[in-house]
Parts: sequence; C-alpha cells; structure tokens
Amino acid sequence: MSLPSSEVIDALRAALDARAVLVGDDATSFLIDPRNKPTADEAVVVRPADTAGVAATVAICAEHRVAVVPQGGNSGLSYGTHSPTDRPSIVLSVARLDQIISIDPDRWTITAEAGVTIEAVQQAAHAAGRKFAPDWGARGSATVGGAIATDAGGNNVVRYGNMRDNVMGIEAVLADGSVWDGRRALVKDSSGYDLKHLFIGGEGTLGIVTSAVLKLVPATPHETSLLAAITGLDALRPLLELAHVHAPGLISAFELLPDVAIDRVVEISDATKPIDAGTEYYALIKLASSKPVDDDIASFLEAGAEAGHIVDAVVAGTPDQEANLWFLRDHAPPTSCFVEHQEHGLKLDTAVPVDRIEDFVRSVLDAATEIAPMALAYGFGHVGDGNLHMMILPTADEAVEPWLEVRDAMSDRIDELVFGLDGTLSAEHGVGLLLRDRVGPQKSELEWQMMRAVKAALDPSDLFNPEKMIPAG
Repeated sequence: MSLPSSEVIDALRAALDARAVLVGDDATSFLIDPRNKPTADEAVVVRPADTAGVAATVAICAEHRVAVVPQGGNSGLSYGTHSPTDRPSIVLSVARLDQIISIDPDRWTITAEAGVTIEAVQQAAHAAGRKFAPDWGARGSATVGGAIATDAGGNNVVRYGNMRDNVMGIEAVLADGSVWDGRRALVKDSSGYDLKHLFIGGEGTLGIVTSAVLKLVPATPHETSLLAAITGLDALRPLLELAHVHAPGLISAFELLPDVAIDRVVEISDATKPIDAGTEYYALIKLASSKPVDDDIASFLEAGAEAGHIVDAVVAGTPDQEANLWFLRDHAPPTSCFVEHQEHGLKLDTAVPVDRIEDFVRSVLDAATEIAPMALAYGFGHVGDGNLHMMILPTADEAVEPWLEVRDAMSDRIDELVFGLDGTLSAEHGVGLLLRDRVGPQKSELEWQMMRAVKAALDPSDLFNPEKMIPAG
C-alpha cells in the first residue's frame, strides 16, 4: 500500500479536529486484527467525531482518489479492513461516533451511531425495559457499524434473526461525500427499493454507515440455559424439533459444543465443566421469556431423554452458572482456547440448510481424517440456523509443518462440501479478503454481475474498501 500525500493529510487535518488524524506510531494499534495479523505496514487513520466529519473525509478522499477502508470495532475475522495494495488509502475508524442518539420504547427502537458497541446498545435497551437481541462473544468491542457491514449473526439468530432483521433504517455517507438519511422507524414501507439492505452485509464497499435505527423486542427477564450431553450429531435435528414443540417461541439459542473444546477452555481458564457424561458433543440451549421457563425446560429434557437423544443435562440455577455456560461457548473458538498454533488453522464460518448439519460436520471430519490426520478437527456453533464453525488446526509443534503442506487441499475439499450442500462459506463474519477468491462458485456469474453493477453505480471510482468481497470479474 501507499500513504496519501501530505496535501491530503493536511486537508484532512484542516477539515477535522486535532484528534482526528493519526499517523506513525499513533496509528499502529488500529492496524492489528483479532487474529494478530497486520492490516497494513503503516497507514493514516482518520477518526471523525460525527457524520459531517465522515462526509468531509470521504469528499477529500474522493477528490484525490484515495481509497477509504472503514473500520468499526476491529473485531472482524475475514480480513475486511486490510488496506489495498494498488493505491493510496486511509483507514476510516468510526470509534468516535459513539453516541446513542435516542431510545424510543414506544416505537420499539433505539438509534445509535456506528461506533457504539453492541454491548452498549444492549445495556441501553435493558435500562429502557426493552431488549436488543443480537449477541455474540465480541459484544464488548464489536460496533453497530461493523455489525451492519457484515450482517453479523451470533447466538440469538434462531429466534431474532441476523443483524439485517434488527435494522430498521440507516444513515450512510456515499462515494461523493453526500449523506443519505434513511433512518425510518417504519415496520411497513413498500414505497420503493429498500436501499438499506444494500449496505447491510455490504462490508463497507458501497458507503460508510454512520448511524442506524435498530429494532427492540420485549424484555425477557426469565432467561435460563441448559447444557445437555447428547448421544451424537444425529440427535441435533430431532432435539431442535423437540425444543420447538415443548418450548414454542422461547428458544433464543441452540448451540453445539464439542467436549474437546469444553475441556480446553476449562484447562486454560477459571471456568468449570458443569457436566461430564463422557459424550463427544453437548447442546447448549437458552430459553427466554417474560415468564419462568422451568416447566418448559423440564418438558423438553424429559422428551429428549425418552427419545434417547439426551444422556444427561444440567440447568443453570444461578447467574454465575449461567455465565459459566456461556463463557464455555464464547471461548470455544481456537483464538481463545487453542492459542499455541491457532494462527495456522482453518476457521470456518460456513452455513448449510439446517437439515444438512449432521451431513456437513461428518463430511468435514471424515475429510480431515483423510487429508489432515495430524490436525485436530472440531465443530461448534449455531445449530438453530445451520451456521457451524468447523475448525481444523495443528495442536502440537511437530504437526505444524505437515499440516501446512495439506492445508490448501483441506480448504478445497471444504469448499466442495459446502457448495455441494447448497451452503455458504460466509454466514456471519463477512467475505473480506479471506474468502473473496473462494466464494465464486457459490453464486452464478449473473449474480456476481448484478453485484458488480450495484458497486459501479454507487461507487464508480471504487473508493470504498477496494479488493473486498466481490471476486474479480
């Protein structure tokens, strides 16, 4: 990459406040992603304090043909904030757009700037007697803007949907520096194209989201989770159906946790293993309601045991026990629990139709046994929406070199399996650079042409986040 000229830097400093433009060592902390990978050797980081500052930054960059790489909480996992290699660029951080603009309980909405963290939105909603449903492990650092850009999912999708389903309207800065205010709090509006959806999941390639009207849902003061030791992967689909039958409308999360990940989290942390039934897999399920859910849980567990799918189970009876269960889930990724060699692993964000989950997991495990017997393979994640995070990584020093020799072959096999099951390589983390050159077969060439046409119409100079998401035509 190359840095913008001193003329551009001076123009940015003149247009913004003294804290807004960072260079050199001051910018370094913005250039390391969650996988400890550098997003650039060096960069100019611009931190506007408001929408007008974002618009001024974009206008200056457009005038001088300097690319704009947007950054939210820098918690993304798909190399979506790496600087381009073929032109000058800046990193535009929305970290200082950190205000909750309004909370409207009667409208069931909250309006927040792009740099507000998901956790802060959740807390503000709770204080107003409402709930903001999207939730995932990086809630304390992930921002509204980044979550919208990747159409983030997380633990509660089975009941409340992805980020897309929880955004009612957005404000965004376009490629010429103009500001589109589409922050409407309308449940129904059929007056034309719903343009906000172009930006949700657009990974910052069409514009910079600066604030959004987010949907709130009724508070669920009675939230209880259970961890069930299950007989195997073939128990997942019938258990999900039993959960819907015995706790209709109450399931907010239905997660798969492998024993190997639970043991590892316990080994390296203060977490406790609440149950040890000797099974390979556990189901972590949360029920949430305005009323107690104890009877619903009991009914589900009884039905699951009678059907021969549940070996044993534990129900969280205190806030500490609840927190412990979700600590195990939040730290199941190898970035948290297999720290020694996790940087070499394949960490998948795949999704398949819910009824193909068992087929997919078994196929990946079989492929790993065949291609990469020196590596550990395990899967965890969101059973309720088909988004399983499969992981293949070396866990011993002597396994690293032979694993790296077969990693590409393993990656190719996984792609074949995903596409063969009508799945996606990116369910909630985005495409970025990581998957850009792999997702081509997932869509028809006509569909890619339609996406390129949208990009060309809204960003004809390829100003925003170039080289991301869309394969080269």
